[in-house]
Amino acid sequence: MSVSAIFGIKLAAAIAVKRQTVTSVGYSNGIGEGKGVMIECSSRPQKKATAHHRKSRPKKTQPWDKNRGPTVYPPLPELPPEWSFVTEKVEASPSANS
Repeated sequence: MSVSAIFGIKLAAAIAVKRQTVTSVGYSNGIGEGKGVMIECSSRPQKKATAHHRKSRPKKTQPWDKNRGPTVYPPLPELPPEWSFVTEKVEASPSANS
C-alpha cells in the first residue's frame, strides 16, 4: 500500500495549509525584485552597549562648559634612583655579581 492510499487527500491538504511566518511587503528598495521582507520585532527594543553609552553620556550644554579646554596638569617629578632603568654598565660591574 502507498501512503496516498492510506491518507488520501488529507496528506496533500496538510501540506497546503502550511503557514508562512514572515510577512511579505510589496515595496521597492532598489535591490532585487522589489519584494522586501518585513520583520516583526519587539515594540520597545533595547539599545546595545555602545549605542546606550553614547546616548546616555553627559552632554555639555552650558557655553562656559563647551568652550572649556582639557585640564593641564603639572609635570610629574623625577623617578627615584632605585626605579631607574638597568643599563649594560650596571650589569657588567663586579659589585652586581656578588
